[in-house]
Amino acid sequence: MQEPLWTPSPERVAATRMDAFRRFVSERYALDLADYAALHAWSVAEREAFWQAIASFFEVRFAQPATAVLEEGEQMPSARWFPGATLNFAEHLLRRRDERPALVAIAEDGSRETLTHAELAAHVAGLQRSLREAGVGIGDRVAAFMPNTWQTIVGMLACTSLGATWSSCSPDFGTQGVIDRFGQIEPKVLIACAGYRYAGKTLDLTAKLNEILQQLPSLQQLIVVPYARPEARVEDFQTGAKVALWSDFYAPGGEPEFTPVPFDHPLYILYSSGTTGVPKCIVHGTGGVLLQHVKEHGLHTDLGEDDTLFYFTTCGWMMWNWLVSGLALGATLVLFDGSPFHPGASRLMDLIDAEGISLFGTSAKYLAALEKAGVKPRESHRLERLKGVLSTGSPLSHESFEYVYRDLKADVCLSSISGGTDIVSCFALGNPVLPVRRGELQCKGLGMDVQVWDEEGRRVVGEKGELVCARHFPSMPVGFWNDADGEKFRSAYFETFPGVWAHGDYAEETEHGGLIIHGRSDAVLNPGGVRIGTAEIYRQVEKIDEVLESIAIGQEWDGDVRVVLFVRLRDGAALDDALCTRICQTIRANTTPRHVPAKILAVPDIPRTISGKIVELAVRNVVHGKPVKNTDALANPEALEHFRNRPELSV
Repeated sequence: MQEPLWTPSPERVAATRMDAFRRFVSERYALDLADYAALHAWSVAEREAFWQAIASFFEVRFAQPATAVLEEGEQMPSARWFPGATLNFAEHLLRRRDERPALVAIAEDGSRETLTHAELAAHVAGLQRSLREAGVGIGDRVAAFMPNTWQTIVGMLACTSLGATWSSCSPDFGTQGVIDRFGQIEPKVLIACAGYRYAGKTLDLTAKLNEILQQLPSLQQLIVVPYARPEARVEDFQTGAKVALWSDFYAPGGEPEFTPVPFDHPLYILYSSGTTGVPKCIVHGTGGVLLQHVKEHGLHTDLGEDDTLFYFTTCGWMMWNWLVSGLALGATLVLFDGSPFHPGASRLMDLIDAEGISLFGTSAKYLAALEKAGVKPRESHRLERLKGVLSTGSPLSHESFEYVYRDLKADVCLSSISGGTDIVSCFALGNPVLPVRRGELQCKGLGMDVQVWDEEGRRVVGEKGELVCARHFPSMPVGFWNDADGEKFRSAYFETFPGVWAHGDYAEETEHGGLIIHGRSDAVLNPGGVRIGTAEIYRQVEKIDEVLESIAIGQEWDGDVRVVLFVRLRDGAALDDALCTRICQTIRANTTPRHVPAKILAVPDIPRTISGKIVELAVRNVVHGKPVKNTDALANPEALEHFRNRPELSV
């Protein structure tokens, strides 16, 4: 067993809310839960008692109490959580009303705006009144085409306070990408920015927004936030809906009111990446999101009312929805809109010091890029309050684990977390009472019966297989929008193993209860019938200084599959025989001969989704001459051309 990179001190463990919750459960149920493993086992075996304990521990307010905690059939999906209960999501995020900062919104140009908890509630109250006057009520959809600003959070809270359903895209989405999403859910109100900034450029969204508006016949009200285009006017926008500027639409003040809704009432609509067709509209329920998020923030992240939470995200990624729930713990949220590397690689590290960030969230790609840029925050920044670093989006390499403890801060809990848009939460994540080991996610989430199964549906430990969740959990989606009989929903998650959630991750459970994610199951390489996770290859390639990033696919060849590796190199580097040999030797020495690519090709860019995930399936389709159905879901669709008709792949 490898030695931990970090182990919390007994004093630090005792001070965590996770340990307080263990003691709370032990006392309440007369148990002797000695450690996290015992607590997790109990949380899965006694799910009803566990989720009731979460509701009690975090003082969830039900307007109408539930008649039970869980009603379920023999197979998933068949659960009803907290039937009969009613509650309001926004009410829980607005419980704190003092003069401490709730939101600190920082734009790329350095401008900074702050709302206290009291001011946030006043803004929500004002916008709520105006939305109600615009006809917004239970079940209506309010959509946002917005950057990560305080206005977006006020919009979400005002919407959900009324029992309406919220959905958002970020302004870097392509026109068709927005239409493919919002066109399906038919919003009554759209909140949109007139312009935004990225990497030193100001982008005018007027033309794009007008194209989108023509495809939203359901729209009754457009609210325009000028943002990076202060000269925006109502007359700029062509729609049959009413149009108002943000500052003219409402006046802050008064107390918000909260409409109770059923536990499984649609809170959010999120979207699949849409790289294989029109995005699926994933509907998430109010109570399930709230319970799951307070558990993850309060216990697994150890977030409290004195903490300052940051996550680098756009409003088109589920991590925005996750970040916002930090308000339910009374924390201060730092919002950043712009490029994380503008004007320099240390931009977000500067933010940690300037805002006293205690929990810093980002992507695996960002941490790898920070190391490649030679940034050593431990030598250049104070990072005094920083106690946790969170990473998601793709598996975090061993090298990035080591980088954080060597060059960022030695005494932090580094949490590689994994779940997804599908559950707007995590299956495996961090834990402030457990050691951190390189390459591993520390633990399975409480209440989540996460296992790894082989192709026969048998649980395996120390072997690779499919990540499944074998029992119901509250943040399972309510369903898909416009999927009345649930056929598409069942097909997406329950076909691989009938009655069991198969998440689509290729994973491995370690002997001490951690998890290793080896990549997406549908991107697994299969040379000679041996299954290889792409993350196993990326982990080795990232060790090569000349390589900035890579993408691997399986190419059908000679009745088998051969591994093809594409690399994006640093400026000035060349993919010569010596570099190819070094890449192959590094992969072979640390994995198996099967992992070694048959071909290595250089490309100037690698296609990725709006949320930054590389798209192996799209590249695989292009290499095989197959169409990519929805390039508008990509942040840089033009990059696909670098993979098309490569003569090197015909020999």
